[in-house]
Amino acid sequence: MQVTVQDNNVEKAIKVLKRKLIKEGIFRQLKEKRWHEKPSQTKRRKERQSLRRLRRQMARARARTKS
Repeated sequence: MQVTVQDNNVEKAIKVLKRKLIKEGIFRQLKEKRWHEKPSQTKRRKERQSLRRLRRQMARARARTKS
């Protein structure tokens, strides 16, 4: 991953990098790896994530049909 610094604006470059890392899911992976997670907790977390994804997709589909 690469971010260019323009006009010595390091603050903006850091914001862009952070946004890219969040979009890629790097921060979430780091957060998950901090502590050991039992297999049952992993399964539950993945189920919650898939439900969240499904709800978000359904909400977006509803918003498209209403427009």
